[in-house]
Amino acid sequence: MAHVSYSLILITLLIELGVAAAFSSSLARSRRFKDVLLAPRRSPRETAQLVSMICIPLVLGVLVRVKVPNFLAADLSLETTVLLGILVGPVAAMAGGAALAIPALFHGEYWALPINLILAAAAGTFRRFADAEDVWSFSPMIDLSIYRWITRNLRRPHLDRQILLLVTIAGMQFCASLVSWFDPRRYFSLHSSQWWVELLICANAPIVVGIPLKIWNAIRVERRLEEQERLLLEARLDALQRQINPHFLFNTLNSITSLVRSQPELAREMIVKLANILRVLLKDRDAFVPFRDELAFTDDYLDIEVVRFGEKLRVVKEIAPDTLDIVVPGMLLQPLIENSIKHGLEPRISGGTVTLRSRIDERAMLIIEVEDDGVGMSIERNSDSGAESLVRQGAGIGMKNVRERMEVQYGPLASVEVNSRPGRGTKVTLRMPVLEARTWTESGRQVLEAAVNAVDDVMRRAHVRR
Repeated sequence: MAHVSYSLILITLLIELGVAAAFSSSLARSRRFKDVLLAPRRSPRETAQLVSMICIPLVLGVLVRVKVPNFLAADLSLETTVLLGILVGPVAAMAGGAALAIPALFHGEYWALPINLILAAAAGTFRRFADAEDVWSFSPMIDLSIYRWITRNLRRPHLDRQILLLVTIAGMQFCASLVSWFDPRRYFSLHSSQWWVELLICANAPIVVGIPLKIWNAIRVERRLEEQERLLLEARLDALQRQINPHFLFNTLNSITSLVRSQPELAREMIVKLANILRVLLKDRDAFVPFRDELAFTDDYLDIEVVRFGEKLRVVKEIAPDTLDIVVPGMLLQPLIENSIKHGLEPRISGGTVTLRSRIDERAMLIIEVEDDGVGMSIERNSDSGAESLVRQGAGIGMKNVRERMEVQYGPLASVEVNSRPGRGTKVTLRMPVLEARTWTESGRQVLEAAVNAVDDVMRRAHVRR
């Protein structure tokens, strides 16, 4: 490398920091990159993809440095090779280092290939005995890292792997500078005859390595928080599902008990229906099911109630055919129908009608309605806030459960609306996003994640509009 003024070197060092930050931030936007970077166990193909995604843009950077005079900051081959070594190990890092050396080799810089291979082997060796947290927590703030290491060693002297990595990267840069000093035509690296500039060059290398690690570690922490949130969400859904099942079973057994002595044949028929229901409940149910399956499950419950009430209970269905393949939360309708029958129609001597409706509205939202023409709900005024609310005596757990599950599974995208006229009936309207059955799998998890992602997208767009 020809003689370079120290002012150009200082400017180059600053630009290198910006290039490292811009490059790592751009990669961090790629979902595929995040998946292979954070995979607990990478296949050889995934490792090759990771190395390619990191190296290809920076190979172009080396080519730019070779072709464009004084544009030295585009070449981050040394730092990238070290970064690959501590991320993917020596073998894959050596392949990446060799790729980064290709433009330099065509330019006559023959030392580039062996030095990159040595750097990859050394950094990969460090990865072998270092803990993963030592790598991910490596900070570009080297002054803070040194200060913490000194204060810790004053209390209890010990080997700090992060400081060892910092010193190792700086030492690699110093050795590369020496090679460039003695044979500048065969190897490129920044170097200076002024000791303080050389010290800055050596200190800059760990910072350039630390910037991508810092940015990608933030993604790693975010991914872990998302995983914990998902597990918490699944646990809460499971708790709500376990809450509704015994509640439903208790009420169904009460219905059968009332017929055992007076109408044993009907009681036996109801027991068969109950067995069908229990067969569904005792299976591992998904968080989401196709709407047609939810309707089939509800039919068994309604058959039991129709047998119990006789002509006093009438059921009307107005189901749009295009809603049958949409997936909905499991056990969604039964608590609402139970509330309509038990608290809306049963108090009426003449009984009444339960109407089920479904449609897709103009905003492409699924609308499900459960309506009865029973006694309705009474209006109760809150003594603290003065607000009015609709209250149906005893209709607590079912409606509360439905509301909580809709909130957990859809967030602000869904709503539960209750309209009631005392003495004339009640209508419960559920609004939720359309999730097609083709995106639903046996695990149900992908649909749950799709719903959570839809919530995130809507919240993100709303934040942008604000």
